[in-house]
Amino acid sequence: MNTTTLTDLVTRYLAVWAEPDAARRAAAVAELWAPDAVQLTEEAEFAGHSALTGRVAEAQHAFCAERGWAVTAADDARAHHDCAAFTIQLEQAGERLWAARVFLLLAEDGRIRRDHHLTVQDLQVG
Repeated sequence: MNTTTLTDLVTRYLAVWAEPDAARRAAAVAELWAPDAVQLTEEAEFAGHSALTGRVAEAQHAFCAERGWAVTAADDARAHHDCAAFTIQLEQAGERLWAARVFLLLAEDGRIRRDHHLTVQDLQVG
């Protein structure tokens, strides 16, 4: 995976979490994740486009729509072969409120097959 491809993947990944339009968000999920993709967090597992679309919609509503937080990435994306890793963050006014390390395993078509989130900073809301 080259730098341009990695940058595009991270950009599209961040954008889907912030997308307010349900139809565009569902289309972005289908473009980003394979139909049988699985996302794993410490608390839950989301399998397939329907579950992933619901997961992303819930997060977008709770963090972006209701609170106005931004979804960003740290400048630490790395990739080789069919895997990529980067840190996703929730920010408000430039302050990082939460962060997780994202590990992606990609299918041959470039879509995500497995998506692991490991929290590296618990949610900080003061």
